[in-house]
Amino acid sequence: MSYTDLLKGRHSEPQRIYFITTVTYQRQPVFTDLYCARQLIKILQHMDSSQNTSTLAWVAMPDHLHWLFQLGDNSSLARLMNNIKGRSAYEINKYMGVSGRFWQKQYYDHAIRKTESIKQIACYIVANPLRAGLVDNIANYPHWDAAWL
Repeated sequence: MSYTDLLKGRHSEPQRIYFITTVTYQRQPVFTDLYCARQLIKILQHMDSSQNTSTLAWVAMPDHLHWLFQLGDNSSLARLMNNIKGRSAYEINKYMGVSGRFWQKQYYDHAIRKTESIKQIACYIVANPLRAGLVDNIANYPHWDAAWL
């Protein structure tokens, strides 16, 4: 699927819940470095604290991010993703002593419909490390709260 195809029909709606997947440039496993993963997490937390988003679930995989959130009233999806990608690229490239592209240009977004289960999508996101063989059990994963289900 081309970048132009991903843009077709893209619409940003305040207070809408979105599921985003974005991938590092050339699928470099940058987030295996704990510092890099923490920088990305800090930026997501900043988006929540500045009321641009309200995060419901996320996982940083070695080469991509899955993120489920509710968009704030004063932000657009395009502006939000540009901000997150730009800030994280700057901070992580600076730390790694490199320059250039950090993220792939496109990202996948899905606006959650009222008929879809937010819990099922959150479970899919949180279970991603299990499916990839990165963890043995998500119940013991430090950022997972099974009581949420």
